[in-house]
Amino acid sequence: MKTEKLRILLIGYGKMGKAIETVAKSNGHSISAIISDKQMDLSHICKAYQPNIAFEFTSPESAVYNLESLIDAGIPIVCGSTGWLHNWGSISEKVKNANGTLFYASNFSLGMNLMFYLTQVAGKFMSELPEYEVEVEEIHHLEKKDVPSGTAITLAEKLIKAIKRKEKWVLNQPAAAENEINISALREPEVPGTHLVSFSSSVDTIEITHTAHSRMGFATGAIKAGEWVLGKKGVFSMEDMLHDAFKQ
Repeated sequence: MKTEKLRILLIGYGKMGKAIETVAKSNGHSISAIISDKQMDLSHICKAYQPNIAFEFTSPESAVYNLESLIDAGIPIVCGSTGWLHNWGSISEKVKNANGTLFYASNFSLGMNLMFYLTQVAGKFMSELPEYEVEVEEIHHLEKKDVPSGTAITLAEKLIKAIKRKEKWVLNQPAAAENEINISALREPEVPGTHLVSFSSSVDTIEITHTAHSRMGFATGAIKAGEWVLGKKGVFSMEDMLHDAFKQ
């Protein structure tokens, strides 16, 4: 089936935004307009440039305002901004009420989404093995503003769902309580993103690790998400897209 070409309103032009631009153009899509990371009324931009989809990759401070503005303008959205999910309920409800389209992922890497699946499967086994303690570690570049990363939170939430004795995650507390999962967050120069889930006992340690070598993997997944979600209505995730792909 022929993929409709994307006319992208690109909101956020940092390293990730530039990677999305590169991948989009290499796949035959076009960039209608580029906007830096700031809050602004996007309705006149949408009318002037006529995009058929928006990619929102900004900061926790700008994301919610931008999402609300795009929903009001009736533009389908692919969002990778993190640190704003305390507003998830109101945003997803607004999308549904407007019969709009939102595709959100804390991480668009296809490899990372495989790690999400493996982590959840491993967690179900570890639920019956209380001798194993679990921890999540994430390392990112110095410019990343939200701590911990949205991806690390997603990993922790999948473990909490799978492991009966775990109820919540905590940040940078190695001596976490029995019902807690510690997320260790580090910031180092020029690190696109590394995530590690470890299950440790007195006799051995099992680790699942994803190391991004560049942002192109994230950008490729984001463009695939845009191609997949165009023409659909509702709130979607990488899990929805991958399940749909595996059914083929």
